[in-house]
Amino acid sequence: MRSRRLVMLAIVTLASLVLLAGCGDRKAEPTARSTGPLSAFDGLSGSLDIAGGTAHIPVMNAAAQSIMEHNPQIRITVAGGGSGVGVQKVGEGLVHIGNAGRALSDDERTRYGLQSWPFAVDGVCAVVHPDNSVGALSGDQLRDLFAGAVANWSEVGGPDAAVHLFTRDEASGTRKVFWKKALQKGDIAVGANVVASNGAMKTAVAGDPAALGYVSLGHLDAQLKAPALDGVDVTQDHAARGVYPVVRKLYMNTRGELSPLTQAFIDYVTGPAGREFVQAAGYLPMPE
Repeated sequence: MRSRRLVMLAIVTLASLVLLAGCGDRKAEPTARSTGPLSAFDGLSGSLDIAGGTAHIPVMNAAAQSIMEHNPQIRITVAGGGSGVGVQKVGEGLVHIGNAGRALSDDERTRYGLQSWPFAVDGVCAVVHPDNSVGALSGDQLRDLFAGAVANWSEVGGPDAAVHLFTRDEASGTRKVFWKKALQKGDIAVGANVVASNGAMKTAVAGDPAALGYVSLGHLDAQLKAPALDGVDVTQDHAARGVYPVVRKLYMNTRGELSPLTQAFIDYVTGPAGREFVQAAGYLPMPE
């Protein structure tokens, strides 16, 4: 009986050692999340509210999802509203980060005491329905179209159809860059349809064969066609090299001293992981 108990004890002890060894292996095996930049969020908790430019949303959502999956004690909300809304909300303390697709004005910077964190380079381009035969426009033609001086596509080599104009509201950073750099601060017809975001613009133009609008290059895909501008094809590579001129930076803006969570988020988006999210969204990372 004694020898039998010793044998059983040896078997149980051996099994325990194997189990412990297996547990030890699993704990010791590193993961990308535990050894990468997400480790900066270990031990943090609380909420982070982000609002503003809609071009930023794909990058912000990707970063937020990755962080919350790594640490469920963190809650991050991402909303749009346009660049002006983002600047106003962060300036008034309603959100922690206010996104803008343009640089802050001197008035905004001094009135709110804001600081900016650029994280991507983007272009803005005119877009038409893929079935529209217009594949290229001069700058003058583009400006005449948006001003309403050219009201039929046949006047610029397209179909015999009235031009349906779409634009963004004045709080939009996408609009401001397009108006300043593509339209050279020219008029936008008062009858243009106003949409609320890059996504809404994409839906509107993709669903209307006679439409003309503009979007961030990050939203350009097979549902839209971007006519060449003054002989230059619209690509991110051309935007990055300055060949295509209608470009801007995307910024995160903050006010006052940053909380550990806000600082960790900004470091994450402007770091290696954020650069991957930026590229996946169709934008260009800032130079290192």
